[in-house]
Amino acid sequence: MREFLECLIVEAHAARERWPLELRTIYFGGGTPSIISTAHLQWFLPGLIEALDIDPAALDEWSMEMNPMTFDSGKATLLRQSGVSRASLGVQAWDVATLETLGRDHTPEHAEQSFHTLREAGFPRVSLDLMFSIPGQSLASWEQTLERTVALEPDHISAYNLNYEEDTEFFDRLKRGIYRQDDESDVPFFESAMSILGTAGYDHYEISNYAKPGCESAHNRGYWEGRDYIGLGPSAFSTHARERWQNVCSTDGYIKQMRTRGAASLPGETLDDAAWRCERLALELRTRRGVSLEVIGDTRESAIAELLEVGYVECRDARVILTNQGKMLADSVAEHLL
Repeated sequence: MREFLECLIVEAHAARERWPLELRTIYFGGGTPSIISTAHLQWFLPGLIEALDIDPAALDEWSMEMNPMTFDSGKATLLRQSGVSRASLGVQAWDVATLETLGRDHTPEHAEQSFHTLREAGFPRVSLDLMFSIPGQSLASWEQTLERTVALEPDHISAYNLNYEEDTEFFDRLKRGIYRQDDESDVPFFESAMSILGTAGYDHYEISNYAKPGCESAHNRGYWEGRDYIGLGPSAFSTHARERWQNVCSTDGYIKQMRTRGAASLPGETLDDAAWRCERLALELRTRRGVSLEVIGDTRESAIAELLEVGYVECRDARVILTNQGKMLADSVAEHLL
């Protein structure tokens, strides 16, 4: 772990030297960064701040994904005092059966106590991550999860449907017929989330994300709006001036590359106008603001008219915006506009 974190600091320093950007947000994710010990964090966080040459207080946001079983009050306090301003807590569900299906190692009680620990540590923003359409999960249990989440009054809620990714046990069970995937079954879960969270005062600002006014994720909004970003660590992607590249995927390979050549990036690609437009359309369409007519292009007027007719989109301020019905078919709508 020490060697891995040292390499992150080296890469952060090199990135800062190569791209003298004005850093606005930091996001620790792509795994379970809260598993890093308090002892390691005590020297790693100051080292990272120095390498990036930033004042954490001047950032718009510094987020960290956290697992309920991987931190205590001492670690939470250290993170907050070091500048982390937003915690994204992976609760996923509030019932034991669903947590067991997901293979989570925490109980509902652990998750709730972890939430209070973050509040007591002074985090100004706490987000709770939830998941639906899990095998065996009933609509009633999902609605109970939403209600219990709302009762805690987090600043932000992410609600994702389960995706069956390759090289996972879930995907293997899907192939063997133990699990079934039915997009239609997602609809009542999605509708319940929109209804319950909307009634509770959460703005549905992106298809899978809800926030109290002013509490949207600044970092994720940057992705959706097409801003440049630099990724550090194994498998991390970066995009700068339409150039995109990825680091080597294995941790061992990453450490070796950083030690031998001071970088771990693989050959990248240049996003041409078509690829950039496709990405911008798909991502912007997911947001509350929708996608601009300029991105869609003049040749798609008939496609927009067809979507307006069936009630999947509306046009406002020279932008195409998904309706609630359209949000459930976002990928299909984006494909139609392309």
